[in-house]
Amino acid sequence: MPVRGGPQEIPRPPTARPGRPAPWAHLTAARLRPSLAEVRTALAEAPAARPVERLARDRRAAAVLAALYDDMVGDGVAPGDAVAPGREVAGPLAHVVLTRRARHLRSHRGEVSFPGGSQEPGETFWQTALREAQEEVALDPALPVPLAELDHLRTVTSESFIVPYVAELPHRPDLVAHPGEVEQVLHVPLAELLLPEVFHEEIWSIGGQERAIFFFDIVGDTIWGATAAMLRNLLAIVTGTFDAADRQSPWGPFGGE
Repeated sequence: MPVRGGPQEIPRPPTARPGRPAPWAHLTAARLRPSLAEVRTALAEAPAARPVERLARDRRAAAVLAALYDDMVGDGVAPGDAVAPGREVAGPLAHVVLTRRARHLRSHRGEVSFPGGSQEPGETFWQTALREAQEEVALDPALPVPLAELDHLRTVTSESFIVPYVAELPHRPDLVAHPGEVEQVLHVPLAELLLPEVFHEEIWSIGGQERAIFFFDIVGDTIWGATAAMLRNLLAIVTGTFDAADRQSPWGPFGGE
């Protein structure tokens, strides 16, 4: 059996309790194997992303890039791909590029996140996302074609204002992890994230309010916090299960981005 989840410390409060199932939990397996073409169509038909007003107390503004590409999944699964043995499915299937953050970093060490980081003066958020992806994983900034924005959010602990972009790549990219920031580049099929045993939700009490916190237990890692919230947003759109009434407040959950 593959080991799901990772070794990182997750500061669960003692009152944490199970939450709801995934929005896509009722769908058949055939609906949970999206290709890039299906992702593109779903995003084109999705409601506009919810913007979030920038506040004076925001410590930084940031952007992240969810870069997607089609790849075959089967006997030729590449090393490091987060696909459980026995779950390989003939492609093409949409994959997303994620990173496991270096363990010597001061914050969010060892956590899985999208490439991304702080906006620099004079940059648009899209330019920030491209620059950070190039710095962290050597993604050629000429390759990503923007598809959509996801709901903007803030993180509770770092008070970061985050704009998430979804983009498509023409093929599986040849990426190199920056050793100062990234321990490993992960190429994760969306079909893996949509498996019934991968997603779960917990209800945490944060600042006197109860909030839903999301988790994806892929092989070798747990994706949680802001990254998991953005992935849930993306996957709900892709599977046609997005519910605008289910949006959380702009303050996102704990965890890395």
